[in-house]
Amino acid sequence: MAERRMFAKTIIDSDAFLDMPQSTQLLYFHLSMRADDDGFVNKPKTIMRMIGAKDDDLKLLILKKFIIPFESGVVVIKHWKIHNYIQSDRYKETNYKEEKALLELDENKAYRLLDTKCIQDVSSLETQVRLGKVSIGKDNILCSDEPHASIEELKEKVALPYNEIIDYLNQKAGTNFKSTTKKTQELIRARINEKFTLDDFKTVIDKKVAEWKDTEMAKYLRPETLFGTKFEGYLNQKTIRTHSRSGAANAGNFTQRQYTDADFENLYKEV
Repeated sequence: MAERRMFAKTIIDSDAFLDMPQSTQLLYFHLSMRADDDGFVNKPKTIMRMIGAKDDDLKLLILKKFIIPFESGVVVIKHWKIHNYIQSDRYKETNYKEEKALLELDENKAYRLLDTKCIQDVSSLETQVRLGKVSIGKDNILCSDEPHASIEELKEKVALPYNEIIDYLNQKAGTNFKSTTKKTQELIRARINEKFTLDDFKTVIDKKVAEWKDTEMAKYLRPETLFGTKFEGYLNQKTIRTHSRSGAANAGNFTQRQYTDADFENLYKEV
């Protein structure tokens, strides 16, 4: 087995890598230094204890797509082939051939899992980690019918806070939407991919509930309206509190126009 290891600047100088805590970066370097010639590490927990790393550091490397874990406890450095080129006369194939058989190289020479159906989410790790507002527990089971879904991509989908967002909407708006609806999940995932946070979703819900609840606009308190392309505009608008039609009539302070459903459909047809 070769003794020298290299690191590609395209990986270790990326924002995704540098944004991680130094303890997580250090763990990555130590795992890479001790990997075999195919990038496999058979004792990541021993290495963690040696350098004082925590379970959260290992899980963050998984979530950030820098390593791929297997049920056997072995991990592989995802970008190993980008980091290292080992000459054939020095190369020794990994002993973890079953795990290697589950991998292929993508167009950038990074590892990804082949034909993933159901993969237990880091079953060898005992504790639960919270990353920001999103949590992943040891009992999550990740399943996919996508032919080349990687374990990191699967965990990312499972980890998105669909339930928390929709439960909050239902609580505030008095609705009964389901977090498992495909279109709803697509909208939430699209906004999260644009770097909006769980708190941003709650802010939009709070603002639009304050503005629309108990008015003709209440029917637009729904995921496809709130979490669509106008999400950022809703997030940045000033909070508007409206009176219900009956409340306004009783107050007698102004004459209220009687809007029809067609008026509102035309006004919000781009929502």
